[in-house]
Amino acid sequence: MLRTDSYNVINKNFITELDRKTVIDFYQPIIGTVAVSLYFNLINDIEKKEIISSDLSFNDLIKRTKLSLTDITMALEKLEAVGLVETYRNGNSYIFNIFNALLPNEFLNNPLLNMALYNNLGKEMYDKVVMPYKLPKISLKDYENISHRFDEVFKSSPTSSYIVNEDIKSKITNKLKFTDYDFDLLISGTMGIDLKKWLTESNKELINSLSVLYDIDVLNMQNIIMSSIGDKGLIDKELLRKNCRNYYQFEQDGSLPTIIYKSQPKYLKNTSNEESKRDKMIYVFENVNPYYFLKSKYKDGKVTTRDLKLLEDLLVDQKLNPGVINVLIDYVLKINDQKLNKSYIEAIAGHWKRLGITTVKEAMSICEKEHNKIKNKVEKKNDKIKEVKEPGWFNQEFDKKEMTKEEVKELKEMLENMN
Repeated sequence: MLRTDSYNVINKNFITELDRKTVIDFYQPIIGTVAVSLYFNLINDIEKKEIISSDLSFNDLIKRTKLSLTDITMALEKLEAVGLVETYRNGNSYIFNIFNALLPNEFLNNPLLNMALYNNLGKEMYDKVVMPYKLPKISLKDYENISHRFDEVFKSSPTSSYIVNEDIKSKITNKLKFTDYDFDLLISGTMGIDLKKWLTESNKELINSLSVLYDIDVLNMQNIIMSSIGDKGLIDKELLRKNCRNYYQFEQDGSLPTIIYKSQPKYLKNTSNEESKRDKMIYVFENVNPYYFLKSKYKDGKVTTRDLKLLEDLLVDQKLNPGVINVLIDYVLKINDQKLNKSYIEAIAGHWKRLGITTVKEAMSICEKEHNKIKNKVEKKNDKIKEVKEPGWFNQEFDKKEMTKEEVKELKEMLENMN
């Protein structure tokens, strides 16, 4: 995406005050104010009676919003992820399809979005935000419904024409998108229940959401579904949610999940086509989930609860990008005798956050600069050259060399094991 690229906005919906309030109350704590601002700016690009905007440019959008192209790209990614925008591209031309926000009851009953909202707000603020949307308990038990039916009040009369209205603006919401889920495998492992009949589109979406939120693979989901059969012999959706949550808490020592980037965002990745060792290392840092990257450092492949919590802090509290976290992990393990010191890592993470480090290249560069300062201090203090451990990618020659066939094979195996 370039500043000179053009775009159009399509809006086939009615954006109501409830939509605006829902976006601010529910979506904003998850996607942030920049993404929300962009959403309303895109809506504003369309005149009241139009469905598609005139041709616009990103340069105009940048001037109008005072956002950088990087800010806009990140905001669009978040809007797409939560279903408020769909992006289509044809060369240097983009189309943004706008969707309504989910209704409050739909949002709060979506396990993925609801958990994300809760984790971002905390219990006290979450209760305050949700309270105005809760219905008061009104009992109609002692009342009789005396409402008139349509045919009791109106009747039809002959007419010479019949009008059909097509393509009328309406309320259109978008579903969250997930990687294809193997429902055939799920069905094959659940005997004794007609799972195929139960798997409506809404229930498939529920399974997808729970699988992503609680990191449950198909085989474990089979077992959870079998233990979620209610009194009538049918799958109890509330019990399913509860069992998925219990599974995750058991696996993660009682903690609940948060929604985080799985790997480095695409727009922050290296675009070089070179084949040097350094570029290959950058590729690994950018394309591996921090959990699997850290897991690869353990001989038995089992990451400790303490280190998992440290990863969560870096992703959620420090809000470092996944690729940057991988560089940080690799750097600290190499210079600190394979130990992850929490206070030391948090100090570095805070420093990088203040410097605005967002890419793998930036993280690698700052590591080299800071480590050279430490190295020089050690050498001056001891008046002798003392060996200071450092990652292999610090070597200047590393940048120039191409990988051997054996190294390429080793890299592929490493990526396969990590993903």
